[in-house]
Amino acid sequence: RRGRNARADYVGVTSHTSSYVELAVAAVEVILLVGFAVPLWAKVVDKFPSEKEAQLMRITAQQFAWSARYPGADGKFGKQDIKLVTPSNPLGLLQLDEKLKAEDPDGQDDVNLPANTEIVVPVGKPVIASITSLDVIHSFKVFSLRVTQDAIPGMRIPIHFVATKTNTYQINCAQLCGVGHSNMKGALKVVSLPEFDAWLKSKASAKPVSFE
Repeated sequence: RRGRNARADYVGVTSHTSSYVELAVAAVEVILLVGFAVPLWAKVVDKFPSEKEAQLMRITAQQFAWSARYPGADGKFGKQDIKLVTPSNPLGLLQLDEKLKAEDPDGQDDVNLPANTEIVVPVGKPVIASITSLDVIHSFKVFSLRVTQDAIPGMRIPIHFVATKTNTYQINCAQLCGVGHSNMKGALKVVSLPEFDAWLKSKASAKPVSFE
């Protein structure tokens, strides 16, 4: 007589359909990763544009502000010397030293933006920005441009991006950097190329300023 309780099945399911489906899904994922994701990442993110075709700039973080530096028409940054570092010249720029600036022709037309000044970039043109810090570790982040990079003292780390719309975007610090961290905000203004060229030319012809 059969009991009310079902007997144990010591064999289990013998179908291999589930295994075949899992293998197929895994194969598709490998194809997507190797065939599309990795090459796209290498092309869009990892491969930097040519410096000759890009706008170069250097962005410096400090508690609790951002400042920026641009090369002039020659496309070359001026020299730096650690011996020249002072509160008013934290990067040790020869350009800001009255006695030595004549020895630095490349730096004569460089543009230094003081801390908490709007940083300007051209729309539709590749930008290569080198990120560093004067004090502690910060992190340069612009949500709308999908760019984030730690700013580390003693290191100059490059990132690149292309802004596709004219607008003003907020720069955030994505690394806890002290009691004023929440107030460490900056502005990145994206303008047309003619407007950017005119702005940079006007700044280059002005008297150099410190980063204070």
